[in-house]
Amino acid sequence: MHSQGGETAPELKGAATWVWRPPACGRKASPVQDDFFLRETEVVARDLLGCRIRSEVGGVTTEGVIVETEAYVGPHDPASHAAAGIGRTPRNLAMFGPPGRAYIFRSYGIHWCVNAVTREKGYPAAVLLRAADPLAGIEHMRERRGGKEPLCSGPGRLAQALGISGDLDGCSLAHGPLAVLEGWEIPEADVGTSSRIGISKAKDWPLRFYVRGHPEVSGRAR
Repeated sequence: MHSQGGETAPELKGAATWVWRPPACGRKASPVQDDFFLRETEVVARDLLGCRIRSEVGGVTTEGVIVETEAYVGPHDPASHAAAGIGRTPRNLAMFGPPGRAYIFRSYGIHWCVNAVTREKGYPAAVLLRAADPLAGIEHMRERRGGKEPLCSGPGRLAQALGISGDLDGCSLAHGPLAVLEGWEIPEADVGTSSRIGISKAKDWPLRFYVRGHPEVSGRAR
């Protein structure tokens, strides 16, 4: 599923030479297809590490490599927006699929956050994209972030840098202005797992996945 191509990314403050940075061959990446998302949510969350997330909102292309995710695995997950007892609501409707769509919500009425919907249609599960390594359109990201860095560390910053808002809720992640693209394989030795961040229920479930040592990874245990 992952390719080895990629554009040459400008160097960022504190950025190491990751596999997707120079040298790079510039080969165009293909969108990840819906069947990638039609799997167990925690598997998708791990495999999204190293994929690209590309936004073409407003005719401006910005792109990053996903380096941190969290899985919200279904109605039995009490931390999910579609946990048992909540059911289907106008806010969480996109979580019910089909897979390969964006579920976008506003956190605390302030920050937009973007998720990739997983599993079969009608089963509410999704992967929160928590952080990305900026790869293209970095000056546009800085402008959207008001010059603040890090650019894409944490789900709210990631969405802001990519120009993501609720208008994209439910859009296809293969054919829309927001797309998940093939990227790079991340070796198991470079993948960390932990409990999820900022939740009050199921706090010990190990459903957060991240690239070890990456400076854009948010929170603890980089």
